[in-house]
Amino acid sequence: MDPVQVGLLGLGTVGGGTVNVLHRNAPEIGRRAGRDIRVKLASVRTLQSDRICDTSAIELTTDPYQVVNSPGIDIVVELIGGDTLAKELVVQAIENGKHVVTANKALIALHGNEIFELARQREVMVAFEAAVAGGIPIIKAVREGLAANRIQWLAGIINGTSNFILTEMRDKGRDFDDVLAEAQALGYAEADPTFDIEGIDAAHKLTILAAISFGIPLQFDKAYTEGIGQITAADVTYAEELGYRIKHLGIARKSESGVELRVHPAMVPERRLLANVDGVMNAVVVHGDAVGPTLYYGAGAGAEPTASAVVADIVDVVRVMTSDPEHHVPHLAFQPNALSDIPVLPIDAIKTAYYLRLYADDKPGVLADITRILADQDISIEAVIQKEPVDDEPRIPVILLTHSVPEQRINAALKQIEALSSVNDKVTRIRVETLN
Repeated sequence: MDPVQVGLLGLGTVGGGTVNVLHRNAPEIGRRAGRDIRVKLASVRTLQSDRICDTSAIELTTDPYQVVNSPGIDIVVELIGGDTLAKELVVQAIENGKHVVTANKALIALHGNEIFELARQREVMVAFEAAVAGGIPIIKAVREGLAANRIQWLAGIINGTSNFILTEMRDKGRDFDDVLAEAQALGYAEADPTFDIEGIDAAHKLTILAAISFGIPLQFDKAYTEGIGQITAADVTYAEELGYRIKHLGIARKSESGVELRVHPAMVPERRLLANVDGVMNAVVVHGDAVGPTLYYGAGAGAEPTASAVVADIVDVVRVMTSDPEHHVPHLAFQPNALSDIPVLPIDAIKTAYYLRLYADDKPGVLADITRILADQDISIEAVIQKEPVDDEPRIPVILLTHSVPEQRINAALKQIEALSSVNDKVTRIRVETLN
């Protein structure tokens, strides 16, 4: 049987890793797929460049449309990122009847509904395992391995940059800006780190996970995102004193009233496995009604970890290339006509516990005023830490840990607390997730 011919859009870190994995493990991959797989054509920015892979057997072009329009290409692998040119190329490939593999989370989160419908009409596959959590096979696990379950909730560390920053802040007592600069120097963070530290990258991935977990359309525009820039070294220390660690989590939870879809810093009990995922590693906990909690851990980025997922998708596509399209695994796990219209809830509709950190004047009655406001909103307090003043500083840090309460009540209480003349600046609020 003739080899399957692959065309790559992009031959950077992941593209080069994909070529290396396909070449190094060719016999094993061929045994799994039932056919040899060869990279025939790749689009690159410049023809003359140092690369991490051997391209002697690959035709290179600076025109990406040559790849998607080439009649000899069976599978197009999109690795250029973004959601403009990438979308145009993927749509063109599908229109040409080619299967697509992509590692592009933004493309799927923003345009997946349209792309999957077009692929269904053209009877081709769009595979996207590498779009979420790098080398961790979380898409296949949720979509296929947990197909017997009603997924109740999932929570994950799905951005390695923010996890590296928070880990360094905890382990070495460093400030956010200092660690961010190191992350950029090490290549973990981009020159513009907004997508990572503000939770946008994680929200792209969470949108995809929620869709395949709950059988809902992709709805990135309804995801709540909050970054880690306001987290201080003091917050990390106080969290440790209370028995928690701060993680930048993506959380999706389904209830009768709707779906929670949120990315934000969260305090996680230090005994939880997710609290002990450090550095640039990723991990996702998925809770199904039959299986209970399951944990998926591994490298969330990098040349070969991501290439592992890309090549696995290529193998899956090759296995079904001659099968009846009606019997392919649905892109979003559920049949297209069975997706639910359950709403995505606004952030003020969630209910959780809260860590509050504020600076107040060091004088009698201040703490009583704060606790009275919380009591008026029916917010009970689990713990209070009041630190001694430092040197001649007139303000003292006050840390409170509340019991679970609707977010709208916390919002109302914080508005009143911040209006007190004895309280300086805004109150820092971190949600507490016990992951029960």
